[in-house]
Amino acid sequence: MFKNYLKVAFRNLWKHKIFSFINIMGLTVGMSACFLIFLYVYFELSYDAFNTKADRVYRLVTDIKTPSETLNTGSTSWAFAPNIKIDFPEVEAFTRVNGGSFLVRKGEIKFQEEKTVFADSSIFKVLGFKLLKGNPETALKNQLSLVFTEKAARKYFGDTDPVGKTLLLSGEGFPAIVTGVMEDIPENSQIKGDMFVSMSTLTQKFNKGIDQEWGNFGATTYLLLKPGTSGKALEKKLPGFLKNRAGKLMNELNMHYTLFLEPLRDVHLRSTRGSDDSGSMNNVYIFSVVAVFILLIACINFVNLTTARSVERAREVGIRKVVGAQKWLVARQFLSESILLCLIAFIFAVVLSAALIPLFNNLSGKIISEGILHNLPFVGGLFLASIIIGAVAGIYPALVLSSFEPVVVLKGRFTTSLKGVLLRKGLVSVQFAISIALIIATIVVYTQMNFMRNRDLGFSKDQMLIVNSEGDPKKEAFKESLRNLTGVKSTATSSSVPGSGNPGAYSEIENKSGDLQIANLDLYFVDFDYINQFKLKMVAGRPFEREFGTDTTQAMVINEAAVKLFGYSSPEQAIGRRFRQWGREGKIIGVVKDFHFRALHEPIKPLTMRIETRNSDLVSVKIDGGNVKGTVAAIESKWKSIMPNRPFSYYFMDEFFDRQYRSEERFEKLFFNFAILAIFISCLGLLGLASYSTMQRTKEIGVRKVMGASVGSIVGLLSQDFLKLVLIAFVVASPIAYYGMYKWLQNFAYRTDIHWWIFLIAAFLSTAIAFVTVSFQSIRAALTNPVKSLRSE
Repeated sequence: MFKNYLKVAFRNLWKHKIFSFINIMGLTVGMSACFLIFLYVYFELSYDAFNTKADRVYRLVTDIKTPSETLNTGSTSWAFAPNIKIDFPEVEAFTRVNGGSFLVRKGEIKFQEEKTVFADSSIFKVLGFKLLKGNPETALKNQLSLVFTEKAARKYFGDTDPVGKTLLLSGEGFPAIVTGVMEDIPENSQIKGDMFVSMSTLTQKFNKGIDQEWGNFGATTYLLLKPGTSGKALEKKLPGFLKNRAGKLMNELNMHYTLFLEPLRDVHLRSTRGSDDSGSMNNVYIFSVVAVFILLIACINFVNLTTARSVERAREVGIRKVVGAQKWLVARQFLSESILLCLIAFIFAVVLSAALIPLFNNLSGKIISEGILHNLPFVGGLFLASIIIGAVAGIYPALVLSSFEPVVVLKGRFTTSLKGVLLRKGLVSVQFAISIALIIATIVVYTQMNFMRNRDLGFSKDQMLIVNSEGDPKKEAFKESLRNLTGVKSTATSSSVPGSGNPGAYSEIENKSGDLQIANLDLYFVDFDYINQFKLKMVAGRPFEREFGTDTTQAMVINEAAVKLFGYSSPEQAIGRRFRQWGREGKIIGVVKDFHFRALHEPIKPLTMRIETRNSDLVSVKIDGGNVKGTVAAIESKWKSIMPNRPFSYYFMDEFFDRQYRSEERFEKLFFNFAILAIFISCLGLLGLASYSTMQRTKEIGVRKVMGASVGSIVGLLSQDFLKLVLIAFVVASPIAYYGMYKWLQNFAYRTDIHWWIFLIAAFLSTAIAFVTVSFQSIRAALTNPVKSLRSE
């Protein structure tokens, strides 16, 4: 029986090659897209899942409330974690991490390790990283202890054992000992690093006593709770802990802290406080919905094409019933054919997915999968899904085909029922409603990204080359050596450039009432050339000038957002007001026009600037665009002559700033590609239905041509029914797409509007796509010689 089912199924597939191809192609593309999206979603949801203790690990985060604002930060002060461990026995261990950058030397080998992480010795216990060589309990205990990942260790030591070997750190050449080698950090880890340095190196050598400072924030802290301990219960005890330990300090500073615990597995996707590798739960939801839509469209194609062809198989069903086949046996045959079709599509989908995985990794910007063989459980899941899809999608066609009455169909009076026609039209409308919604969403995503790329940021970033001196004392000499180079227009030094991040500083600034108002403000250390270098516009007062000797110690420039924060109605009112900040006192001498020193996801925040060349490690060089390669080579030559022990590395400001939108750009590309796939599958289904509809009306078309109908009128006749369905789909899809994209745009502080012309373009594109798809068959039918279609009449 089963062999007979297979034989009949393959004969039927071969007999109707075009319809079979369309069905298999639609299912193949749909399954492949769903498979890839599922890999992406699973990867995003799997962050830190490699940590077997992840359910007991929490990130400690802080709300810092000042009289001016409340800062929601993902960091803590350095003193919090050690004292929490002392006060709460339910805390099994803690680790603090902090990113850095170190010059590392071994003979002639030297690298600037940008992915350096300071970490407590308990990091291996808390975060689940595996140490391949060395003792995990002591590897990061002593000062100047280093642990490398396997990949990083090979840079310095090749295949030899690095444990016990000495390297030189920073320009001063501090001798550091390699105490361990760890597995390369998984891609789905929040903490990324190539070299880990003992936290005691930071707290006892480079910044001695920092771990006793309750008001100095910057550590990312993770707590490992003992089994059975509730994170919520511990969180409720933390206000009392802060009151006992830091109550006096908070009252003195008029700055109050609130601590919260975020489950480790929630940090990547659900935290609003950011992390080293933040994701977006909204994107996970969006792609999940797109995957369901694509699969739904593919299933709709299958149901439509199978039921549409029911007329052709009516006589077969009639004959089977006449010779004694029961209804359930006929249904089983057609259901088996449906599952077989899905299994064929499954095979093609696996091959297609395997070919697309490298491209998909590139589009997503992450190694989502190493290859199809690394995802065999998911392939098995896709196999089961294909059987389920075949069964679910094939139930209705099987019931329709098995319900034919043999007396009626064998007399040749069988026609497609009104219910069947309405069902197919409804399914086509659903298909195109999904496609139109995706078209609208794609256009909105593109316009938002274009808005972000082209918005006036308030500063100059073109042809701006940035070199990080990493605090080298010769940075000023290097900067001055560039002034007379051909191709160099200007230079400046600073602690930060837009997009690079900047510290928050406890500040007191005179407000409109004349009182010193406390706030935690972003701080840029700059030199006298910085404001002109980046073409920042002064709206009141003056910039820093060398002619004023007090500018180096007693002057501050703020932005317009700071002016508003302290209650002034105009920038001019802020000039001459007092400030205190990090041990400095003086007056505000100028106000710069607001500029976007962070991504457009965030509103422009209050910013302060002070002259402080000691902490200004970034050298920005404005160059001429005529001979960029030659100018960069000349700058590198100067670097090597002045700072030969440091590797020369640089980046261009525009590229660096645009990296802030890399995740959105990847989202845009992925969304665009999956939207195209959904539209392609819809077109396949529409093409199949148009082909079948045209075939059913062959004699009608012949009669019309004999009566003098033109090709255009016949094409219009055959197309109008489908275009009506597209119009209905547009009416349904538009408000749904508007609502969804309105919600998505709320993630951006600066966003474009959802313009009316977006819907006009979507309507035009969907109509054009449908018309072209249907016209392909309509024109072919209209050009057919009517004699061929009428000769049997």
